[in-house]
Amino acid sequence: MIDIKNLSIQFTGDNLFENVNLKIARHDKIALVGSNGTGKSTFLKLLFNIEQPESGSILKQKGISIGYLPQDLISITGKNLLDEVKSSIPDINTLVHKEKEILEALELCEIEDDRRELIEELGDIHNKKEDADFYSLDSKIEKVLIGLGFKQRDFYRMTNEFSGGWQMRIQLAKILLAENDLILLDEPTNHLDIDTLSWFEQFLQNFKNGLIIVSHDRHFINAVTNKTLEVFDNQINFFNGNYEAYLIFKQERELMLKAAQKSQEKKIKETENFIERFRYKATKAKQVQSRIKQLEKLELISIASDEKQIEIRFPEPPQSGILPVELINISHSYGNIDVLNNINLNIERGDKIAIVGPNGAGKTTLAKIIGSKLKPSSGKIIYGHNTIVSYYEQEVADALDPEDDLIDTLEKINNDLSIGSIRSLLGSFLFSGDDVFKKIKVLSGGEKSRAAIAQLLLTKSNLIILDEPTNHLDFSSKNVLQSALINYSGTLIIVSHDIDFLIPITNKVIELREQDLKVFLGGIDYYLYKKNNLIENKIHLNDKSANKSSRKDQKRIEAEIRQHKYSESKDLTIQLKVLENKIKSLEDLKMKLEAELIDPAVFSNPETAKEKNIDYERTKLQLENEYTSWTQVSSKLEEIEKKYNNISGD
Repeated sequence: MIDIKNLSIQFTGDNLFENVNLKIARHDKIALVGSNGTGKSTFLKLLFNIEQPESGSILKQKGISIGYLPQDLISITGKNLLDEVKSSIPDINTLVHKEKEILEALELCEIEDDRRELIEELGDIHNKKEDADFYSLDSKIEKVLIGLGFKQRDFYRMTNEFSGGWQMRIQLAKILLAENDLILLDEPTNHLDIDTLSWFEQFLQNFKNGLIIVSHDRHFINAVTNKTLEVFDNQINFFNGNYEAYLIFKQERELMLKAAQKSQEKKIKETENFIERFRYKATKAKQVQSRIKQLEKLELISIASDEKQIEIRFPEPPQSGILPVELINISHSYGNIDVLNNINLNIERGDKIAIVGPNGAGKTTLAKIIGSKLKPSSGKIIYGHNTIVSYYEQEVADALDPEDDLIDTLEKINNDLSIGSIRSLLGSFLFSGDDVFKKIKVLSGGEKSRAAIAQLLLTKSNLIILDEPTNHLDFSSKNVLQSALINYSGTLIIVSHDIDFLIPITNKVIELREQDLKVFLGGIDYYLYKKNNLIENKIHLNDKSANKSSRKDQKRIEAEIRQHKYSESKDLTIQLKVLENKIKSLEDLKMKLEAELIDPAVFSNPETAKEKNIDYERTKLQLENEYTSWTQVSSKLEEIEKKYNNISGD
């Protein structure tokens, strides 16, 4: 599908890629990996023709369509959500535009032969729309939008009303629906919640065409890719396996590189000894010069990953009370929008909690309330004995003193550390060499975030709250932070959707959904197991051992099933009601037009009859579309009803 030959490109005078050769096949699902700054985003831009190579070529199969989601936030304006997403489907838009032209021409046409020809063209358009599944298009679009976290009420909102993260989801929906031959995704998970991420994984697993993803979410790329492209040493190397398999290969390669490096060092030492020994001996002059030239031409073997292998620990924090934080009847609203409703929660000393839930459920709101960054609308928060809180979010990164350099920034938090220790910590977050003397004001947003997290690792707080801490970290930096949090002896609260990052850290999960809070006494893997295995509840209800459990437990399980059923069917029920109202209006209009068409005052007037006929045909077409949509939504509701009836044993 794509053939890359001798590709080279530079950035600020340094080679990113040099003489890269590789082929990308139609059904490859590829993870593009490498350290920050090695050129992963640039490679995607080259494939999408945003960047041009300095030399070499990228040969693409004729007619190939490529969708590209950049890492930078996107701004989309001018249409409502549904129309904007429809605009991404070019063949459909062409048919709709052509149909509109024919209908307009029919209104103006007075020659019978021309009218007959236009009507035939209109019939062809209708046949093509049927072949393209036009009449199920709205349902298909709505399915993707709901999967990406949009609600039915969002469909007719203007796109400029959505925030940056939601705008990215709009662009993602357009890409997923456009039936591209190849999709390029640059950090697509940064603005997705854990529910949406699960749906997105399943969608990409079922996607039949090519896929190249840059992502630092290890769980995600292992779930959706089967091949790995590694940017390493100015090359792009193909590995036939997912990221987990690639890591094993990488470890083996590093062992071989270390062995080769050791052998090379030994050979260099021997050559230098020879030169030193015979430098001034005339009979050996030729051999000495030959050895000197050999050393000058020798390419030294370097192992890039060595500098990233560093372990940082939090300083031992002072001990807090048994309950660092208590929330009593906490509620919060933004204007007329209720986010949290009567929340009660005890956070125990040593808890390491993940806060999860769909976007807009109040995860950041709850974190800010606990961190004293936001006052709740009502309720009470009590901090226990000696509770010292540190709070990380993007705004914390933006609040760093712009005139400080990176070393100053870290010294302000902990002046007991040596400059060498500070430089090592900064190195683990990709600040090496003279970078450590950069002022905060010249750093990018991602660099500020990494600096703020490096600063956090030196805190002496005993309650740390992190809101999406991994969004701007590569695998190596995430590993440094993850290791430090595993060993942290204080209390920890993390808002994150990064499953692989959370698994070894957390021992408790708080799920926020529809203004309510639910606590899972286990890590993120236990939470996912419970959420993904709802059907197991039937076993608990019907199993003989369930007779030993109390009626209270059975009622709780039944209530959970009802809640899940309601959550899964709520939007579809609203959608069905909207469709039924549309159908009723269109049926009334159709009956009215039929009565008018048999009225002598209408059919005896050619101009009026023509207008009424066009209105009638248009109404019939709209009604057919709504009937199709109603049937599809009804079928989905019936499937949900059947599923939960089976679970509850009804």
